[in-house]
Amino acid sequence: MKIKENFLLRKISDSFVVVPVGDAVVDFSGLINLNESGAMLFEMLQKGAEEEDLVQALLSEYDVTEDVARADVLKFIAKAKDADVLE
Repeated sequence: MKIKENFLLRKISDSFVVVPVGDAVVDFSGLINLNESGAMLFEMLQKGAEEEDLVQALLSEYDVTEDVARADVLKFIAKAKDADVLE
């Protein structure tokens, strides 16, 4: 999986936002707000990470069970697909 190239992650103050650039500005209105873990997953997806990579990253970074990490990753991927930011 990979984030479309016309979406960039930016840190503004203590928040992370995804902003459209180029042609995506026409088709996508608004911003996507992310927390720290969402920003980490987004950055990994920009590099082409797969679901299992994302799960392992959450497990290594946070004190969560594999079931919780997997559920969070699946929820994140679903929201990214709904927002049409994944290739």
